[in-house]
Amino acid sequence: MNVKRTRPMTVGELSRRTGVPVKTLREYTDLGLIYTLGRSPANYRLFTADALWCVRWIGELRGLGLTVAEIRELTTAYLERTGQPFGPALAERLEAARERLRARIATAEQSLARIDAFEKTHRADLADAGGSGDCWAGDPRGGNIRA
Repeated sequence: MNVKRTRPMTVGELSRRTGVPVKTLREYTDLGLIYTLGRSPANYRLFTADALWCVRWIGELRGLGLTVAEIRELTTAYLERTGQPFGPALAERLEAARERLRARIATAEQSLARIDAFEKTHRADLADAGGSGDCWAGDPRGGNIRA
C-alpha cells in the first residue's frame, strides 16, 4: 500500500478522521495495535497515515467478532515474523468468533422461547386491559401495580 505521507496527526486528529474515541485509540496504541511515530516535544502521541490503516483493520476484525486480545495475539505474531503464515492464525480466530456468535444466538433463541411460553400461558392476562390477571398472582403488594 503506497500511502501519501502527510504531517503527523495527534490522537485527537486520528479520532476525528476515524470516528474512534480517543480513549479507545490510546488503549490500542498502548497494546501495540497502532503504528506510532512516538511523542511530540509536548508529549502528544503522534501518528502517520499508517495509523488510519491500523484503525480500519482493527475495526474490520472487531466487526467480525474478534476480541481485542485476539487481535493483539495476531498482531504480535505478525510483527515477530515467526515464520508462521498469518492466514491460518486468522482463520482459527474467526472460527472462535463464529462459535461465540453461535452461542449468543442460542442464548437469544432460548430467551425468545421463554417469551413465547410466557405469552402463551398468560395470553388472557396480557389482553386484559384492567391488568388484574393471574400473571400477577402472588404479588406481595396485593396486585396493586403502579407505574
